[in-house]
Amino acid sequence: MDLNRKKFETEVDGKKLAIETSRLAEQANAAVIGTWGGTTVLATAVMTGVDSPRDYLPLSVEFEERFYAAGKILGGRYMRREGRASENAILSARIIDRTIRPLFDQRVRRDIQIVITVLSYEEDSSPVTLGLVAASAALAMSDIPWNGPVAGVSIRKDNWTAFVAGTADKINMIELEGLDVPEAEIVGDFTAAMAEIKKLVEFQKTIVAQIGKPKAEVMLKTPSPELVAKVRGFLADKLEPAMYVVSKIDRVANVSHIQKDLMAFLKENETTQSDLDDAGRVFEDYVDEIVHKNICSAKDGEEKRPDHRKLGDVRDLHAEVGVLERIHGSALFIRGNTQALATVTLAPPDTNQLVENIFFTGEKNFMLHYNFPPYCTGETGSFRGPGRREIGHGSLAEKALARLIPTQDEFPYTVRIVSEILSSNGSSSMASVCGGCLALMDAGVPIKKMAAGIAMGMMSDEKNGIYKILTDIQGPEDHYGDMDFKVAGTKDGVNAVQMDVKVDGVTPDIISRTLEQAKRARLHIMTAMEKAITTPRADISKYAPVVMKVMINPEQIGDIIGPGGKIIKGIIEATGIINMDIRQTGDVFIYAHDKDSALAAKNCVDDIAHEYKVGDIIEGTVERILEFGAIVEWGNGRSGMIHVSELKNGYVKSVEEVVHLGDVVQAKIIRLEDGKVGLSLKGL
Repeated sequence: MDLNRKKFETEVDGKKLAIETSRLAEQANAAVIGTWGGTTVLATAVMTGVDSPRDYLPLSVEFEERFYAAGKILGGRYMRREGRASENAILSARIIDRTIRPLFDQRVRRDIQIVITVLSYEEDSSPVTLGLVAASAALAMSDIPWNGPVAGVSIRKDNWTAFVAGTADKINMIELEGLDVPEAEIVGDFTAAMAEIKKLVEFQKTIVAQIGKPKAEVMLKTPSPELVAKVRGFLADKLEPAMYVVSKIDRVANVSHIQKDLMAFLKENETTQSDLDDAGRVFEDYVDEIVHKNICSAKDGEEKRPDHRKLGDVRDLHAEVGVLERIHGSALFIRGNTQALATVTLAPPDTNQLVENIFFTGEKNFMLHYNFPPYCTGETGSFRGPGRREIGHGSLAEKALARLIPTQDEFPYTVRIVSEILSSNGSSSMASVCGGCLALMDAGVPIKKMAAGIAMGMMSDEKNGIYKILTDIQGPEDHYGDMDFKVAGTKDGVNAVQMDVKVDGVTPDIISRTLEQAKRARLHIMTAMEKAITTPRADISKYAPVVMKVMINPEQIGDIIGPGGKIIKGIIEATGIINMDIRQTGDVFIYAHDKDSALAAKNCVDDIAHEYKVGDIIEGTVERILEFGAIVEWGNGRSGMIHVSELKNGYVKSVEEVVHLGDVVQAKIIRLEDGKVGLSLKGL
């Protein structure tokens, strides 16, 4: 059978990257096999033939991990097949989704699905980089209407990593994680990355030129001119005054009231059901126009935001710590109508999270989980676990704080932050960074420094080359704005960035200006946070478990455990600690309710693990009397013999002239041979 294979090759980071088309997955609109180094993915693009009833672009992106790709059999004991998507797969899908989505006409109503399946994996060749190129190539050569291609590249430096994606001349997606990265360094490396992105985009264009299909003619959801005129006429003197109020609650109520009045007006004027269905789109477009006009058409300094702030202003701030008494650490952070209640739980290292996917198997000692319940936006809804948005926002906040967390050698705890969003009106993920940082300090976690985050936005008029950067975007600015650029960091630099756009992309100049404006906001926010707490508390909460770490020689692990666990069980029972965890590395973790019992257990371990040398003095009990000496035991079953010649100076007729059974004596170690210990009384 002829599979009609065609292969196209280029080079990325010194390795061959190949895109191959064939009859494989031939019922998709397009399918490609992408290979880069030892990593291979299958990318498929499918568009249905009929319009969806949804009032938005029904696009979905799936990133499918296959365990065999890494030569692994993963999963629980009773489930050894792939189940629901891992957090890593969800985050990978979001990266690709956020890159390709802005280049679709948002009026398309046909279901479109992109699936990237990882078939083989090599650590040095990222399946996300390859997956994005393969998905873009499949879309670009298919008949699905789309304004690509796009591509992305990874940046790896000593103190930061990033994935940057976009078109041939603009960046439209950023993910960055680091510690104190200078803003200028970010812009410089992003500018350099654009050349690599452009090379990959041009590579795809050569493929499309040879085998690309004509784009399908699809119906775009466009309201009739008569409906547009009718709706805009009704809203002309009503909508803007209703929107431009300080309180989100009032704004939502005002706009909701106008929407009801609009529908009543349209029904009274014999509007068809089809036009009634389209009225919401006309309403949204008009709001978008107003929001853009009041920013882009205004003179510098005279721009009008819905809550009347200047472009660089941050909303009112509130920060407090210790809001929940029995929680190990807690904080409340409020910025305008956005409220984050952050809690910190400290637990022993044996509660580290096991991470197991095709890319990595290991443990995490720091986790940040983000909850966005429906009531935080005044809505009702189901509770079915975290969705993609919650996972993405939680991951971003975790990145912002992860490199500030001490190692378990420095602070022997597993640390979990949970951010409960109580109210949302813009950038609850950045509020989670601020609240999470405060809660860590309240819990006594010795973080290296304070961090804060802010969401930046942009309103642009591409026709006239106008763009303006907004600080601390909220409601309409977030929904109708052209960029969502979240930046978190310390006073010394950037720790995390996440950027999405609704336009085709942004330039390095826009990125530079946004980072500069974000830094001013970040410093302002940290000033407010410092009013609540300035440094981590000296002690952890009395409700947190005490964890002490002892290092022993791995060869002594058996001595600590004892036959059948006798010794370790005896220590736990005698000292009243919760548990003791011994690692193969020789790390011994003691978990206790209080410091005194932890210290008692530590002393027991120290006694057993102490490596005695000739000349050391021990104190023990005479446990046996022999004809030629006495056996003395001390410290968890250790024993040695005092030969009769070492009991005292001069002749000893009988051992019991000097010592008796049960006597407590001090003796010097004079010999260590083959695990046997020789003791002396006369040598003291």
